[in-house]
Amino acid sequence: MLLSLKSAIALSVILFTAACVDRKSFETEPVVVQSARGTVVCQLYTRERVLWDRAIERPATMNMSEADDICRAEGRRLKAGG
Repeated sequence: MLLSLKSAIALSVILFTAACVDRKSFETEPVVVQSARGTVVCQLYTRERVLWDRAIERPATMNMSEADDICRAEGRRLKAGG
């Protein structure tokens, strides 16, 4: 029983620490992506962190969700070696 309590505490500490990750330390230089609807500036992170990729500038006619999708697609393209 004591071993499982220690394991539970260790797992809790690991999960808490992982939640405190500072994304800024993983940022790359902003990337400019040309889309059919205009230029999107993306903040990409490491190639392993495509989920965090997001738009930091977008055309006024494009909503943030569309811009973020473009940035995540660019992150996946770069992750694949493109």
